[in-house]
Amino acid sequence: MSQPSARRKTLGRPPRISREEVVTTARRIVDAEGVDRLTMRRLATEIGSTPMALYHHVRNKEELLVLLLDDYATRALHRPELPSQPRERIIVAAAAIHEALAACPWIVEVLTADDLMATSALWFVEQIVDGLVECGLSPERAVHGYRAIWYYTAGEIVVRATAARRRTDDDRPTYRERVFADLDPSELPRLAQVADRWSPLTAEDTYLVGLRALVNGLLAPR
Repeated sequence: MSQPSARRKTLGRPPRISREEVVTTARRIVDAEGVDRLTMRRLATEIGSTPMALYHHVRNKEELLVLLLDDYATRALHRPELPSQPRERIIVAAAAIHEALAACPWIVEVLTADDLMATSALWFVEQIVDGLVECGLSPERAVHGYRAIWYYTAGEIVVRATAARRRTDDDRPTYRERVFADLDPSELPRLAQVADRWSPLTAEDTYLVGLRALVNGLLAPR
């Protein structure tokens, strides 16, 4: 009577996956291809599992994005030493947010949906709102002030990242550069005066200058 081959493979359950593996693989996908390319099915394929197995760790893409936000905030968003003056505390906290997010623009794309957030980043929001209140704003106006700072910060990162990506994809003069090269000084004298320097001037990193101007405007007496 023949014996079964010792090399015969037996079927079993697929290998178990960890939450860390889920987050790491999802991060690799969005870093390389963007948030839109991240789906539960794509993630399962990359891991070598099934979408059903992923649901043991995350219920849906929204929960997966929250995990990615918290993961990134934990790794990249470091609490700075804060100055005692509340106005400067606002600047330092906002600048720390900007520095962390500028290194990973897709995070801003997720956050601008305005309903997802990294809970570990709330400490920075607290410092900004508290600083605005200590400078004389009501809690309600402080929230509005934080929103203005966030919109400025997120917008600056998105515009810079998009412009950099377009320049990388195509080294030909942009439509704006072609238009500015042919401005009529009689109609647009100020723009014509700086037209040949417009691109380098607008590419300069003036985030902190703009942030200070914004904060000063928010705290100006009314």
